[in-house]
Amino acid sequence: MHEEILSGIALTDLRSEHRGPVLVLGDPGYDEARRVWNGMHDRRPALIARCLTASDVSAVLRHAVAADVPVTVRGGGHNVAGTAVSDDSVMIDLSLMRAVTVDPAAEQAEAEGGCLLGEVDAATAPHGLACPAGVVSHTGLGGLALGGGYGWLARKWGLTCDHILAAEVVLPDGSVVEVSESQHPELLWALRGGGGNFGIVTRFTLRLRPVGPVYHHAAVFGPDEAPAALEEYRRFAAGQSSDMHAVGAFKVAGQQEWIPERLRGEPALFLTAVWLGDPADGPAAVAPLFGTVEPAGSVARVMPYLELQGLGDHGEPHGNRYFTKSCYLSDLASDPVAELVEAARDIRSPLSSIDFEFLCGAISGPANEESAFPRREAPYICTASAQWIDPQHDAENIAWTRNTVARLAAWTYGGAYVNYLQDEPADRVVEVYGDARYRRLAAVKNSYDPRNVLRSNQNIRPTSGTAHLPSER
Repeated sequence: MHEEILSGIALTDLRSEHRGPVLVLGDPGYDEARRVWNGMHDRRPALIARCLTASDVSAVLRHAVAADVPVTVRGGGHNVAGTAVSDDSVMIDLSLMRAVTVDPAAEQAEAEGGCLLGEVDAATAPHGLACPAGVVSHTGLGGLALGGGYGWLARKWGLTCDHILAAEVVLPDGSVVEVSESQHPELLWALRGGGGNFGIVTRFTLRLRPVGPVYHHAAVFGPDEAPAALEEYRRFAAGQSSDMHAVGAFKVAGQQEWIPERLRGEPALFLTAVWLGDPADGPAAVAPLFGTVEPAGSVARVMPYLELQGLGDHGEPHGNRYFTKSCYLSDLASDPVAELVEAARDIRSPLSSIDFEFLCGAISGPANEESAFPRREAPYICTASAQWIDPQHDAENIAWTRNTVARLAAWTYGGAYVNYLQDEPADRVVEVYGDARYRRLAAVKNSYDPRNVLRSNQNIRPTSGTAHLPSER
């Protein structure tokens, strides 16, 4: 099959135009380049083009489109649905494009499309600055930003997508454009949360925000204490200041010294509060969260922002198997909490978790009209994340994930987090964005990708009845 596909691509010409490595099956580095974070996706592209410049990306796109070969795009390769890689396709690999430059005076950074969050943080943190982003440092910037970007700074400053000031974008026809508020403004709107449907971003210009050391307090509760603890969380979260971000998770407790022995290896509730203001004020600010229901164990300390951003890394290693579903909740009252507790008791893998957090704050601010990102007004997000190692356990872990979200159906706000869409029918994508927002996104798609070249993700489809769609393979 690969030979048939490659016969349509002028491989010698492509290699002469392309500065980075161009790999096919059997080449050194091919197997490493095709691997993505989620070990469920063991796929073999016909060709992997490891790009170094926007011109490289342009050359690959032109050759792939001319040969009518499907295209995927890899940034950090962290997307749970594995959209970066597919069989018998051309993978445009941005993972060698990872330069970050910072302008501290302007509070801006430029980051190439293959950057990981940790690389952006490492460049900006020495200046006391950060771009609000996710909580696992080996996540790719591009995929996260184009699909939203929740994280510790989101309630205070907004989502990652809200901080895209401009971008260099390679369009599906191979042309390279600069996108900003004054140039291609409708495309900029779509890049802010509309997913990777419209062009390949090879450079982001990001707004930065001031950060310093943070106060971090984590506590654990047994399942029997969870309902009362979450009632306190519900009251606390709704009134927390923008300097506070409190999150929760049901997961199997580890062996840390601060966790009581009776809970180790058992499903438990974890509540974590991060205070972004003066660290000296942190203990008093956090105290009401744990004032009514005493935790079984807790740990608190002041840490650098960079350390905070890396706390989740060890819990989501490359190569394990992952399946994730999310939903927004209207409330975290006693009935949905009871369902969460039961889902936690039914957890199938000690690596899995049910994560939730109160949103609002800057997330639901004025950026609603400035970006394509949907469901900003949702009070809570809840995510069931199954993680396991043995492929023989795929079915039960996937079923647990689906069932956990299904338990909450009566209390959902509607929609789901764009970056966690996985294995979804086309009408589900419409429902996630809402009719009006989807129609506007489809209009942008018509303008910039009428042939639907970039379709490997949860796709915004062009609406033109005359648009040519490359053949599915």
